[in-house]
Amino acid sequence: MSMELDVYLFAHEKLRVWQDARVLIGKAYELTRKLPKSEMFGLASQLNRAAVSVACNIAEGSARTSSKDQAHFSQLAFSSLMETDCLITVCGDLGFASREDAAYLRGLVQALSRQINSLRQTQLTRSAQH
Repeated sequence: MSMELDVYLFAHEKLRVWQDARVLIGKAYELTRKLPKSEMFGLASQLNRAAVSVACNIAEGSARTSSKDQAHFSQLAFSSLMETDCLITVCGDLGFASREDAAYLRGLVQALSRQINSLRQTQLTRSAQH
């Protein structure tokens, strides 16, 4: 017996910033698969968790009813993004990431930082109007 599922998009799935955060997750995982086995529970784990946290905080924020709460989760997403950026830099510093890979990932981080900041500003503006 097969069950057909209706395709329903939750609010966060419609956000370009959430979709782009998923791209960052995939690229972070690609990088961490190349790290030495000795980093599996160190840098690899921390980088993967930080990248996932960006998307999760965007999703959680989109489920909040007040704009102020939404802005709080956007701030958490931005904080996780900065942690992700730091870890990418560390991977480059330690020679675990090529210059090209690190530059590509940091470009994704920069684009996401602009998107998250824009989203947060919109949320704060809405919050001030209520």
